[in-house]
Amino acid sequence: MANYDFIAIGDTTTDAFIQLDTAASHIDMHTDVREICMRFADKVPYKDVFIVPAVGNSANAAVSAARLGLKTALVANIGDDYFGKECLDVFQQEQVGTEYVKIHAGRKTNYHYVLWYETDRTILVKHEEYPYTLPDIGAPKWVYLSSLGGNSLDFHAVIAEYLARHPEIKFAFQPGTYQMKFGKEAMAPLYARTDIFFCNKEEAQRILGIEENDVKKLMTMLAALGPKIIAVTDGTAGAYAYEGTQAWFMPPYPDAEPPIQRTGAGDAFSSTFTVAIALGKNVPEALLWGPINSMSVVHGIGARQGLLTRTQLEKYLAQALPEYQPREI
Repeated sequence: MANYDFIAIGDTTTDAFIQLDTAASHIDMHTDVREICMRFADKVPYKDVFIVPAVGNSANAAVSAARLGLKTALVANIGDDYFGKECLDVFQQEQVGTEYVKIHAGRKTNYHYVLWYETDRTILVKHEEYPYTLPDIGAPKWVYLSSLGGNSLDFHAVIAEYLARHPEIKFAFQPGTYQMKFGKEAMAPLYARTDIFFCNKEEAQRILGIEENDVKKLMTMLAALGPKIIAVTDGTAGAYAYEGTQAWFMPPYPDAEPPIQRTGAGDAFSSTFTVAIALGKNVPEALLWGPINSMSVVHGIGARQGLLTRTQLEKYLAQALPEYQPREI
């Protein structure tokens, strides 16, 4: 059995980026949510389409960790179709171990449609209902868990039991949509076992069921659920982290070029932060690493193209301005 540094668990998919040419956006006056609008029953022109296989939160994290130098594998499910084979080919090219990727005969591989307008996107998602099982992954140094389908609740108990039997494994948790919908009570064993927890500000509010805007308070409340380190991103405003009684704010990496699109920025931050900790960095040092990969990935199409190698990341870090530093809050 391979001795892996980093094993990611979660669904993988192919993303079809449809770059819209004609659309509009507005802020809903009741919810303060930005909405994309197209005329119903119309023919909507688009600029281009880009097919990006082998993505998804955990898949992105696995590729990110591999490019940064860790020995990496992925636990995922695919169908025995063309798109599944294409995903496997990408993982093999990226040097991500695929022995734990289960191929299901007669089933489809996840396929999502990304409506890309200006620099942001709305994703039409469909998780195929695979029968989730956990292979014997041995005792990797880190397990990274993220997005799974709506039928995966019982599978989380299996993961929690495996981690309980292997206390030597460090555990990073970046909950996806359904993992947040299951609720913090159902996820309690995993929260209690988590070494590093990731979400954005809005997700923290959703998980906790509150409208608190103070990110430090949100992090202390998340820490009360069990995670040892909390990292919360706040879009272009920056990122935060909390450990013990200390909290930090980290500004974005200065970038003169506008983003192409923002898909995968959160995954890039979370996976890179985890890799930094896995390599022996402390929390402030991990905060220096994460935003660099986020900055890079938004200049590519999809969540994988802009992910950096360690050499590339360290070059950006060496060129950083003096004000690119975490500060305690």
